[in-house]
Amino acid sequence: MADPRLETIRRLIRDVPDFPKPGILFKDITPMLADRRAFGLSIDLLAESLGEAQPTAIVGIESRGFLFGAPLARQLGVGFVPVRKPGKLPYKCRSVSYALEYGTDRLEIHEDALGPQDRVFLLDDLLATGGTMAATCELVEHSGAKVLGCRFLIELGFLAGRARLEGRDCHALLVYP
Repeated sequence: MADPRLETIRRLIRDVPDFPKPGILFKDITPMLADRRAFGLSIDLLAESLGEAQPTAIVGIESRGFLFGAPLARQLGVGFVPVRKPGKLPYKCRSVSYALEYGTDRLEIHEDALGPQDRVFLLDDLLATGGTMAATCELVEHSGAKVLGCRFLIELGFLAGRARLEGRDCHALLVYP
């Protein structure tokens, strides 16, 4: 039987056809974010998904990973570390480039944000192709930190992003096949 908490969240995620371009069915999480009960449930369920692990920080990926990562970190009593697009962080950064469908992109993290003493979970709202999360794993591991796992609100299973994260502890609250 499905967890009723997940159904509460699922009911508040709407499909928006042809956004941001024709042929895309966008999963709009804003109604769920606006509902304090459903938003709270999403944070609780993400926390439960970590099991007995004891991370030292939660790493959130720009920008919707911040929406879930910061409250999750607060609930766990650990720090929050943002991973951002180039030029958005004010201090010295480590960066990683990764391939997109057409071209490349880059992600950055402050060079002193994490070190060998850290054990972290990475968080984003959506697992699609897995490229952004795979690049974030590389970036975090380059800092010396250990990636305990990757967490998502939504996984688009038909895009097979989990394959890019093979061997990693990955969990999504909602999977759309």
